[in-house]
Amino acid sequence: MRNTLTLLCLLVANTILYAQDCNNILIGEVIDYHDNTPLSNATIQIQGKEKHYLSDAMGKFTIKNLCNGTIELEVSHPECSTRFIRIEISGNTYKQIVLEHHLEELDEVKVTSSTINKTNSAQENILKTDQLERFSGNTLGDALKQINGVSSLSTGSNIVKPVIQGLGGSRILILNNGIRMQDMEWGDEHAPNIDLNSAENVTVVKGAAALQFGGDAIGGIILLDQNRIPKKDSIYGKTLLHGISNGQGGNISTALTRTYKNGAYIKGQASYKKLGDAETSQYILSNTGVSQLGASIDFGKLNFEEGWNAYYTYFNTTIGILRASHIGNVDDLITAINNNEPTIVNNFTYTINDPHQEVSHHLGKLNYYKRFQGVGKLNVQYDLQQNHRYEYDIRVGDDKDKPALDLKLTTQTVAVDFKADSYDKKKITFGILGRHQENYANPETGVRRLIPDYKKADFGAFTTMEYQLSDNSSIDAGLRYDYSKIDAKKYYRTSRWEERGYDTDFSEIIIDDLGTQLLTNPILEYHNFSGSAGLHYIFKNNDQFRFNYTLAQRTPNPAELFSDGLHHSAARVELGDLRIKSETSHRFAASISKDDLSWGYELSPYINFISDFILLEPTGIEFSIRGAFPVWEYRQTDARLIGIDASMYALWSSNWRTDHQFSLTKGKETNNDMPLINMPSARFQNGITYTKKEWNNFHIELQSEYVFKQNEYVPNIDVYSPQQDQEVELKINTPPNAYHLLKLDSEMKFNFDNKALTVGLGITNFLNTTYREYLNRQRLFTDDLGRSITLKLKFNY
Repeated sequence: MRNTLTLLCLLVANTILYAQDCNNILIGEVIDYHDNTPLSNATIQIQGKEKHYLSDAMGKFTIKNLCNGTIELEVSHPECSTRFIRIEISGNTYKQIVLEHHLEELDEVKVTSSTINKTNSAQENILKTDQLERFSGNTLGDALKQINGVSSLSTGSNIVKPVIQGLGGSRILILNNGIRMQDMEWGDEHAPNIDLNSAENVTVVKGAAALQFGGDAIGGIILLDQNRIPKKDSIYGKTLLHGISNGQGGNISTALTRTYKNGAYIKGQASYKKLGDAETSQYILSNTGVSQLGASIDFGKLNFEEGWNAYYTYFNTTIGILRASHIGNVDDLITAINNNEPTIVNNFTYTINDPHQEVSHHLGKLNYYKRFQGVGKLNVQYDLQQNHRYEYDIRVGDDKDKPALDLKLTTQTVAVDFKADSYDKKKITFGILGRHQENYANPETGVRRLIPDYKKADFGAFTTMEYQLSDNSSIDAGLRYDYSKIDAKKYYRTSRWEERGYDTDFSEIIIDDLGTQLLTNPILEYHNFSGSAGLHYIFKNNDQFRFNYTLAQRTPNPAELFSDGLHHSAARVELGDLRIKSETSHRFAASISKDDLSWGYELSPYINFISDFILLEPTGIEFSIRGAFPVWEYRQTDARLIGIDASMYALWSSNWRTDHQFSLTKGKETNNDMPLINMPSARFQNGITYTKKEWNNFHIELQSEYVFKQNEYVPNIDVYSPQQDQEVELKINTPPNAYHLLKLDSEMKFNFDNKALTVGLGITNFLNTTYREYLNRQRLFTDDLGRSITLKLKFNY
């Protein structure tokens, strides 16, 4: 009886105690991380319970009848990242919960058609992962030509440089995973040292509106980025295989990513490409093979408030230069340029002989960021790059294995920026940058060095602001200052020095007179200012209007200043000018666009006034022991570029879609109304696509491209022909005829066991058309590529 009474007392006491412990109240408050403003209508739910609670207008919520102990809340809000929070309940409890209400801070960019908002008012386009994968066996320049207003300056099929609205080379800034590429972009036949397979999306910003990336991008900015790393325990990857008929080779690429719930991750990627001699519709292009290897590793720990990552990529390529482009004497040069076929056509081979290029590029970065609640985000980055370029000429004797050009470029950069986004309607970003660069030109090549040894120091500071005027309008503005100093050591032949008048203008930089040549020490400093202002307005019918003005200044590159000799892979003599100063661009651009469920369009006119525009053009012929080569000289002039990019698409049904693009650029010297050299021809592209999801996501697209003849070009030059004993017109600037190409692309996707296999077939130059592209430098010697069939396999796992 006594034991029974004791047990009953204990049960009653425990029940009273339990009832007291489960009367606790949790008072919570949900706020925005950036500006501490309350978030109403946030959903709060205790894990394992069905009932949920909503925060009020002040962001507050109350949960009653809680027991002492630990509970886990799931807190979500529209346009926020859901958070899971563990809370220790000990009596009545208060908890402030912080959510991220600005998803763009997580690089989750909202895409509208093909446009994203890296800037507020600039003209922008994006190529997403599935579009890039179709070009896995091609170059970055090939892929970017899908964007309206982007063309390419190429040297054959394997050296392709992007051109944005008529401007390329040093006027385009390329960022690879947040790192500005430093890979001797000054050469027309120096392709970007980037493995396209290492990027998961590519954004093109037309013009220099994105000042945080650089103030010298007069033509535009190309950003190669990675997709966001998911914060969960997972492992996934993909392998792509492309077999290419033209060149009888292909490309293989693979990537594998391991992610963890705590934000840690590691990702590895590698690719290899091998092609033999390419072919036109009529003959083989001898010595045009390519071998390419790329690899990268990316790892770190990325959380909302703080994170870091390390990235390294290696790129190596060997590229054959068309044998027929290197000529022995002036009459052979006249014959090669003025005739319709190359003078040398050999049997197909994978062997790459001289002349050829060998280029390697190492790139590494360390990045750290920290968010400060109610203030903004601090970002710190260090990167190191080394680019090593060999160019091999046709030689005999003991020097046949020596490169004619051996350049090593080492660049280190430190950048710090801070984005203040705690304000209600505006964001302010400011930052600074320091860079040191050193170029080493190997003197043991036995050939006069085209580019000298030099050291270059850069400093930059910028600030940008974006302000929301109303729900449908916003403005942006920015300012940037850049300082550059170049300290070079260069030898000049005394005859060249006097010929160019340097003995009068630069006698003070001579540090040693060796009789037939002079050692000089040019030290050049540049102060550049850039600015941007723009407007973005959304109409009631969802049409969008953008207007942007950009002032940009660009320091001349080393080639424009110092070139002095034979550029072997370009097959020409290039002469720079120490008098060249910074270019200054005033660019006005507008666009009106619509992106609807059934149709959309974009109309983007622009005009660009560039004072002291630097151009490279042919002026004559020079003879050397290695043959006769055209002489190209740099000079400055005032220029005007005006053009328009227009595009439209229509969804005729759930299966049928058409796309249409037109681009036109006109470039003139303003002081004499002469056309600028190497302006892209007008082009008109159309495509029709049929898709059927029920047929394993079947997709087939037929594209048509019509390229008009460039009717505005600089005059040809006259040269003396010893064989004919008279002056002969060298048709070095005459553009080729207009041409029309068809392209077919198709694919199907097969899903099984949480994996997917995509099979595709692509055909370029479907009709095997004979044509020459005005912006292909080898058009002087040969036709462009004939038909090529590509079989594509992609395996996701």
